[in-house]
Amino acid sequence: MRVACHIALTDDERRALQKWSRGRTTPARVVLRAKIVLLAAQGVRNKDIGARLGTDQQTVTRWRNRFAQKRLPGISKDAPRGGRRPTRRNQVARMIVERTLHTTPPNATHWSVRTLAHELGVSAAMVHRVWRANQIKPHLRRTFKLSSDPRFVEKLVDVVGLYLDPPEHALVLCVDEKSQIQALDRTQPSLPLHPGRCGTMTHDYKRHGTTTLFAALELLEGQLIGTCMARHRHQEWLKFLRLIDAETPSELDLHLVADNYATHKHLRVQTWLKKHTRFHMHFTPTSCSWLNLVERWIRDLTDKRLRRGAFRSVRALIGAIMAYIQAHNENPKNFTWTAKAQDILAKVARAKAILDNQPTA
Repeated sequence: MRVACHIALTDDERRALQKWSRGRTTPARVVLRAKIVLLAAQGVRNKDIGARLGTDQQTVTRWRNRFAQKRLPGISKDAPRGGRRPTRRNQVARMIVERTLHTTPPNATHWSVRTLAHELGVSAAMVHRVWRANQIKPHLRRTFKLSSDPRFVEKLVDVVGLYLDPPEHALVLCVDEKSQIQALDRTQPSLPLHPGRCGTMTHDYKRHGTTTLFAALELLEGQLIGTCMARHRHQEWLKFLRLIDAETPSELDLHLVADNYATHKHLRVQTWLKKHTRFHMHFTPTSCSWLNLVERWIRDLTDKRLRRGAFRSVRALIGAIMAYIQAHNENPKNFTWTAKAQDILAKVARAKAILDNQPTA
Protein backbone atom coordinates (compact mmCIF):
# COMPACT_ATOMS: atom_id res chain seq x y z
CA MET A 1 0.00 0.00 0.00
CA ARG A 2 1.39 3.39 -0.99
CA VAL A 3 1.75 5.99 1.76
CA ALA A 4 1.86 9.74 0.92
CA CYS A 5 5.04 11.54 1.96
CA HIS A 6 4.86 13.39 5.25
CA ILE A 7 4.75 17.22 5.05
CA ALA A 8 6.09 19.27 7.97
CA LEU A 9 6.13 23.07 7.60
CA THR A 10 8.30 25.69 9.21
CA ASP A 11 6.66 28.89 10.43
CA ASP A 12 8.03 30.86 7.47
CA GLU A 13 6.79 28.27 4.98
CA ARG A 14 3.34 28.22 6.57
CA ARG A 15 3.06 32.02 6.40
CA ALA A 16 4.16 32.06 2.77
CA LEU A 17 1.71 29.32 1.78
CA GLN A 18 -1.17 30.99 3.59
CA LYS A 19 -0.37 34.27 1.85
CA TRP A 20 -0.30 32.58 -1.56
CA SER A 21 -3.51 30.68 -0.92
CA ARG A 22 -5.38 33.92 -0.18
CA GLY A 23 -3.60 36.27 -2.61
CA ARG A 24 -5.88 37.99 -5.10
CA THR A 25 -3.03 38.63 -7.53
CA THR A 26 -1.39 35.22 -7.05
CA PRO A 27 -1.65 32.98 -10.16
CA ALA A 28 -4.47 30.46 -9.79
CA ARG A 29 -2.11 27.51 -10.27
CA VAL A 30 0.06 28.68 -7.34
CA VAL A 31 -3.05 29.20 -5.17
CA LEU A 32 -4.09 25.59 -5.80
CA ARG A 33 -0.61 24.22 -5.03
CA ALA A 34 -0.40 26.21 -1.78
CA LYS A 35 -3.77 24.87 -0.66
CA ILE A 36 -2.69 21.30 -1.48
CA VAL A 37 0.44 21.59 0.65
CA LEU A 38 -1.40 23.24 3.55
CA LEU A 39 -3.97 20.42 3.66
CA ALA A 40 -1.23 17.82 3.31
CA ALA A 41 0.55 19.33 6.30
CA GLN A 42 -2.66 18.88 8.29
CA GLY A 43 -2.56 15.14 7.54
CA VAL A 44 -5.41 15.09 5.00
CA ARG A 45 -5.20 12.20 2.52
CA ASN A 46 -4.53 12.92 -1.16
CA LYS A 47 -7.93 11.59 -2.23
CA ASP A 48 -9.71 13.86 0.24
CA ILE A 49 -7.58 16.87 -0.75
CA GLY A 50 -8.54 16.36 -4.40
CA ALA A 51 -12.24 16.12 -3.54
CA ARG A 52 -12.10 19.22 -1.38
CA LEU A 53 -10.23 21.34 -3.95
CA GLY A 54 -11.97 20.01 -7.05
CA THR A 55 -8.90 18.45 -8.64
CA ASP A 56 -7.67 14.91 -9.28
CA GLN A 57 -5.56 12.77 -6.97
CA GLN A 58 -2.68 12.67 -9.45
CA THR A 59 -2.31 16.46 -9.32
CA VAL A 60 -2.34 16.42 -5.51
CA THR A 61 0.34 13.72 -5.44
CA ARG A 62 2.55 15.56 -7.91
CA TRP A 63 2.64 18.85 -5.98
CA ARG A 64 2.85 17.18 -2.60
CA ASN A 65 5.95 15.31 -3.74
CA ARG A 66 7.37 18.39 -5.47
CA PHE A 67 7.11 20.38 -2.24
CA ALA A 68 8.71 17.58 -0.25
CA GLN A 69 11.67 17.60 -2.64
CA LYS A 70 12.16 21.32 -3.40
CA ARG A 71 10.08 23.12 -0.76
CA LEU A 72 8.61 26.55 -1.68
CA PRO A 73 10.58 27.08 -4.94
CA GLY A 74 9.23 23.75 -6.16
CA ILE A 75 5.64 24.95 -6.27
CA SER A 76 6.14 28.65 -7.06
CA LYS A 77 7.91 28.04 -10.36
CA ASP A 78 6.71 25.78 -13.12
CA ALA A 79 8.96 22.87 -13.95
CA PRO A 80 10.23 22.54 -17.53
CA ARG A 81 7.72 20.82 -19.73
CA GLY A 82 8.54 17.58 -21.47
CA GLY A 83 8.58 16.95 -25.20
CA ARG A 84 11.02 17.67 -27.98
CA ARG A 85 12.35 21.10 -28.76
CA PRO A 86 10.68 23.06 -31.60
CA THR A 87 13.35 22.30 -34.24
CA ARG A 88 11.28 23.54 -37.21
CA ARG A 89 10.70 26.94 -35.64
CA ASN A 90 14.38 27.30 -34.71
CA GLN A 91 15.37 26.51 -38.27
CA VAL A 92 13.18 29.14 -39.92
CA ALA A 93 13.04 31.82 -37.18
CA ARG A 94 16.19 33.58 -38.41
CA MET A 95 14.95 33.45 -42.00
CA ILE A 96 11.59 34.98 -40.95
CA VAL A 97 13.33 37.82 -39.10
CA GLU A 98 15.80 38.52 -41.93
CA ARG A 99 13.10 38.51 -44.60
CA THR A 100 10.83 40.76 -42.55
CA LEU A 101 13.49 43.36 -41.73
CA HIS A 102 15.37 43.54 -45.02
CA THR A 103 12.87 42.82 -47.81
CA THR A 104 9.42 43.86 -48.94
CA PRO A 105 6.83 41.84 -50.87
CA PRO A 106 6.07 42.60 -54.53
CA ASN A 107 3.57 45.44 -54.93
CA ALA A 108 3.40 46.12 -51.16
CA THR A 109 5.25 48.21 -48.62
CA HIS A 110 5.48 45.62 -45.81
CA TRP A 111 4.88 41.99 -45.00
CA SER A 112 1.78 40.66 -43.29
CA VAL A 113 1.63 37.40 -41.36
CA ARG A 114 -0.11 35.58 -44.21
CA THR A 115 1.90 36.99 -47.11
CA LEU A 116 5.21 36.11 -45.45
CA ALA A 117 3.95 32.67 -44.42
CA HIS A 118 2.91 31.98 -48.02
CA GLU A 119 6.26 33.25 -49.32
CA LEU A 120 8.30 31.02 -46.98
CA GLY A 121 5.99 28.01 -47.00
CA VAL A 122 5.38 28.04 -43.25
CA SER A 123 2.27 28.50 -41.15
CA ALA A 124 0.93 31.95 -40.31
CA ALA A 125 0.98 30.97 -36.63
CA MET A 126 4.72 30.35 -36.82
CA VAL A 127 5.37 33.77 -38.37
CA HIS A 128 3.22 35.38 -35.70
CA ARG A 129 5.11 33.63 -32.88
CA VAL A 130 8.51 34.65 -34.29
CA TRP A 131 7.41 38.28 -34.72
CA ARG A 132 6.04 38.38 -31.20
CA ALA A 133 9.19 36.82 -29.72
CA ASN A 134 11.37 39.42 -31.50
CA GLN A 135 8.96 42.34 -30.98
CA ILE A 136 8.63 42.93 -34.73
CA LYS A 137 5.52 44.86 -35.84
CA PRO A 138 5.62 45.57 -39.59
CA HIS A 139 2.03 46.86 -39.59
CA LEU A 140 2.94 49.80 -37.31
CA ARG A 141 4.77 52.93 -38.41
CA ARG A 142 5.75 56.02 -36.42
CA THR A 143 6.53 59.43 -37.85
CA PHE A 144 9.61 61.45 -37.02
CA LYS A 145 11.77 64.21 -38.45
CA LEU A 146 15.21 65.42 -37.45
CA SER A 147 15.49 69.19 -37.34
CA SER A 148 17.75 70.82 -39.90
CA ASP A 149 17.84 74.10 -37.96
CA PRO A 150 21.48 75.34 -37.80
CA ARG A 151 20.73 76.73 -34.32
CA PHE A 152 19.08 73.52 -33.13
CA VAL A 153 21.28 72.99 -30.07
CA GLU A 154 21.08 76.63 -28.98
CA LYS A 155 17.28 76.77 -29.23
CA LEU A 156 16.79 73.35 -27.63
CA VAL A 157 18.94 74.22 -24.62
CA ASP A 158 17.15 77.56 -24.26
CA VAL A 159 13.61 76.12 -24.26
CA VAL A 160 14.39 73.07 -22.13
CA GLY A 161 16.20 75.33 -19.66
CA LEU A 162 13.00 77.38 -19.30
CA TYR A 163 10.99 74.24 -18.61
CA LEU A 164 13.37 72.69 -16.07
CA ASP A 165 14.42 75.92 -14.32
CA PRO A 166 11.80 78.68 -14.86
CA PRO A 167 13.01 82.21 -14.04
CA GLU A 168 11.81 83.90 -10.86
CA HIS A 169 9.25 86.73 -10.95
CA ALA A 170 8.18 85.65 -14.43
CA LEU A 171 5.65 83.49 -16.23
CA VAL A 172 6.57 80.95 -18.91
CA LEU A 173 3.84 80.66 -21.55
CA CYS A 174 3.79 78.11 -24.36
CA VAL A 175 1.94 79.74 -27.26
CA ASP A 176 0.71 78.43 -30.59
CA GLU A 177 -2.16 78.53 -33.05
CA LYS A 178 -4.40 75.82 -34.42
CA SER A 179 -5.46 77.26 -37.74
CA GLN A 180 -8.28 76.33 -40.11
CA ILE A 181 -10.42 74.47 -37.57
CA GLN A 182 -13.45 73.44 -39.61
CA ALA A 183 -17.02 73.67 -38.38
CA LEU A 184 -18.21 70.32 -39.72
CA ASP A 185 -21.74 69.02 -39.48
CA ARG A 186 -22.61 65.43 -40.35
CA THR A 187 -25.12 64.78 -43.13
CA GLN A 188 -27.09 62.30 -40.98
CA PRO A 189 -27.61 61.81 -37.25
CA SER A 190 -25.10 59.55 -35.52
CA LEU A 191 -26.10 56.32 -33.80
CA PRO A 192 -25.35 56.34 -30.07
CA LEU A 193 -23.02 54.02 -28.17
CA HIS A 194 -24.76 50.74 -27.32
CA PRO A 195 -23.68 47.55 -25.52
CA GLY A 196 -21.98 45.43 -28.15
CA ARG A 197 -21.84 48.28 -30.66
CA CYS A 198 -19.61 51.34 -30.92
CA GLY A 199 -20.98 54.78 -31.71
CA THR A 200 -21.20 55.77 -35.36
CA MET A 201 -21.00 58.90 -37.49
CA THR A 202 -21.33 59.43 -41.21
CA HIS A 203 -18.16 59.62 -43.28
CA ASP A 204 -19.37 62.70 -45.16
CA TYR A 205 -20.07 66.15 -43.75
CA LYS A 206 -21.09 69.72 -44.49
CA ARG A 207 -18.61 72.57 -44.11
CA HIS A 208 -19.76 75.73 -42.37
CA GLY A 209 -16.53 77.75 -42.26
CA THR A 210 -13.35 77.82 -40.22
CA THR A 211 -11.76 79.55 -37.25
CA THR A 212 -8.25 79.81 -35.79
CA LEU A 213 -7.51 79.16 -32.13
CA PHE A 214 -4.77 81.17 -30.40
CA ALA A 215 -3.68 79.50 -27.15
CA ALA A 216 -1.14 80.23 -24.39
CA LEU A 217 -0.50 77.58 -21.73
CA GLU A 218 1.09 78.76 -18.47
CA LEU A 219 3.87 76.34 -17.51
CA LEU A 220 3.57 75.92 -13.74
CA GLU A 221 -0.17 76.02 -13.01
CA GLY A 222 -1.56 75.03 -16.43
CA GLN A 223 -3.91 77.99 -16.82
CA LEU A 224 -4.77 78.69 -20.44
CA ILE A 225 -5.41 81.95 -22.25
CA GLY A 226 -7.26 81.39 -25.51
CA THR A 227 -9.29 83.12 -28.16
CA CYS A 228 -10.59 82.39 -31.66
CA MET A 229 -10.17 84.67 -34.66
CA ALA A 230 -11.22 84.46 -38.28
CA ARG A 231 -7.74 84.73 -39.79
CA HIS A 232 -4.14 83.88 -39.00
CA ARG A 233 -1.98 86.93 -39.75
CA HIS A 234 0.40 89.16 -37.85
CA GLN A 235 -2.55 91.44 -37.04
CA GLU A 236 -4.33 88.62 -35.22
CA TRP A 237 -1.08 87.61 -33.51
CA LEU A 238 -0.66 91.16 -32.19
CA LYS A 239 -4.22 91.08 -30.84
CA PHE A 240 -3.39 87.87 -29.03
CA LEU A 241 -0.22 89.35 -27.56
CA ARG A 242 -2.28 92.27 -26.24
CA LEU A 243 -4.73 89.79 -24.73
CA ILE A 244 -1.87 88.01 -22.95
CA ASP A 245 -0.58 91.37 -21.75
CA ALA A 246 -4.00 92.26 -20.32
CA GLU A 247 -4.67 88.90 -18.59
CA THR A 248 -1.32 88.47 -16.83
CA PRO A 249 0.03 90.39 -13.81
CA SER A 250 1.78 93.51 -15.09
CA GLU A 251 4.69 93.21 -12.63
CA LEU A 252 5.85 89.86 -14.04
CA ASP A 253 8.07 89.25 -17.04
CA LEU A 254 6.63 86.98 -19.73
CA HIS A 255 8.70 84.31 -21.49
CA LEU A 256 6.84 83.02 -24.56
CA VAL A 257 7.80 79.73 -26.24
CA ALA A 258 6.67 79.78 -29.88
CA ASP A 259 7.48 78.17 -33.22
CA ASN A 260 9.18 79.83 -36.20
CA TYR A 261 6.05 80.80 -38.13
CA ALA A 262 6.69 84.02 -40.06
CA THR A 263 3.79 85.78 -38.35
CA HIS A 264 5.62 85.57 -35.03
CA LYS A 265 8.62 87.43 -36.47
CA HIS A 266 6.84 90.08 -38.52
CA LEU A 267 8.40 93.55 -38.45
CA ARG A 268 5.34 95.08 -36.77
CA VAL A 269 5.42 92.32 -34.16
CA GLN A 270 9.09 92.98 -33.45
CA THR A 271 8.38 96.69 -33.12
CA TRP A 272 5.57 96.00 -30.64
CA LEU A 273 7.80 93.68 -28.60
CA LYS A 274 10.50 96.35 -28.31
CA LYS A 275 7.93 98.67 -26.73
CA HIS A 276 6.74 95.96 -24.31
CA THR A 277 9.97 94.92 -22.70
CA ARG A 278 8.46 92.38 -20.31
CA PHE A 279 7.87 90.05 -23.29
CA HIS A 280 10.75 87.69 -24.11
CA MET A 281 10.43 85.38 -27.12
CA HIS A 282 11.97 81.88 -27.20
CA PHE A 283 11.67 80.03 -30.52
CA THR A 284 11.70 76.24 -30.83
CA PRO A 285 13.96 74.70 -33.49
CA THR A 286 12.47 74.14 -36.92
CA SER A 287 10.36 70.94 -37.16
CA CYS A 288 10.26 70.55 -33.36
CA SER A 289 6.62 71.14 -32.49
CA TRP A 290 6.96 68.40 -29.83
CA LEU A 291 9.04 70.88 -27.83
CA ASN A 292 6.07 73.21 -27.33
CA LEU A 293 3.92 72.00 -24.44
CA VAL A 294 0.76 73.74 -25.65
CA GLU A 295 0.74 71.28 -28.57
CA ARG A 296 -0.07 68.57 -26.02
CA TRP A 297 -3.07 70.55 -24.80
CA ILE A 298 -4.24 71.19 -28.37
CA ARG A 299 -4.10 67.45 -29.02
CA ASP A 300 -6.42 66.86 -26.06
CA LEU A 301 -8.81 69.51 -27.38
CA THR A 302 -8.86 67.82 -30.77
CA ASP A 303 -9.33 64.30 -29.43
CA LYS A 304 -11.89 65.08 -26.73
CA ARG A 305 -13.97 67.89 -28.26
CA LEU A 306 -13.40 68.52 -31.96
CA ARG A 307 -12.80 65.29 -33.86
CA ARG A 308 -16.19 63.73 -33.10
CA GLY A 309 -18.09 66.96 -32.77
CA ALA A 310 -20.80 68.20 -35.11
CA PHE A 311 -21.06 71.99 -35.53
CA ARG A 312 -23.69 73.72 -37.61
CA SER A 313 -21.91 77.08 -37.58
CA VAL A 314 -18.60 78.71 -36.79
CA ARG A 315 -20.26 80.33 -33.77
CA ALA A 316 -21.17 76.89 -32.41
CA LEU A 317 -17.60 75.70 -32.98
CA ILE A 318 -16.11 78.71 -31.17
CA GLY A 319 -18.59 78.24 -28.32
CA ALA A 320 -17.48 74.63 -27.89
CA ILE A 321 -13.79 75.60 -27.88
CA MET A 322 -14.25 78.38 -25.36
CA ALA A 323 -16.36 76.15 -23.12
CA TYR A 324 -13.57 73.57 -23.18
CA ILE A 325 -11.04 76.25 -22.19
CA GLN A 326 -13.28 77.44 -19.36
CA ALA A 327 -13.68 73.90 -18.03
CA HIS A 328 -9.92 73.38 -18.21
CA ASN A 329 -9.22 76.57 -16.26
CA GLU A 330 -11.65 75.59 -13.50
CA ASN A 331 -9.42 72.59 -12.78
CA PRO A 332 -6.16 73.31 -14.61
CA LYS A 333 -3.62 70.61 -15.32
CA ASN A 334 -0.06 71.37 -16.26
CA PHE A 335 2.29 69.19 -18.28
CA THR A 336 5.57 68.54 -16.49
CA TRP A 337 8.67 68.46 -18.68
CA THR A 338 11.28 65.95 -17.47
CA ALA A 339 13.67 65.31 -20.38
CA LYS A 340 17.09 66.94 -20.06
CA ALA A 341 18.72 68.68 -23.01
CA GLN A 342 21.74 66.34 -23.03
CA ASP A 343 19.47 63.28 -23.16
CA ILE A 344 17.58 64.71 -26.15
CA LEU A 345 20.82 65.59 -27.94
CA ALA A 346 22.14 62.07 -27.36
CA LYS A 347 18.96 60.58 -28.83
CA VAL A 348 19.17 62.88 -31.86
CA ALA A 349 22.82 61.91 -32.36
CA ARG A 350 21.88 58.22 -32.38
CA ALA A 351 19.11 58.83 -34.91
CA LYS A 352 21.47 60.78 -37.19
CA ALA A 353 24.05 58.00 -37.00
CA ILE A 354 21.44 55.42 -38.02
CA LEU A 355 20.23 57.58 -40.92
CA ASP A 356 23.79 58.19 -42.12
CA ASN A 357 24.38 54.44 -42.28
CA GLN A 358 21.23 53.74 -44.29
CA PRO A 359 21.90 52.69 -47.90
CA THR A 360 20.87 55.27 -50.49
CA ALA A 361 18.08 54.39 -52.90
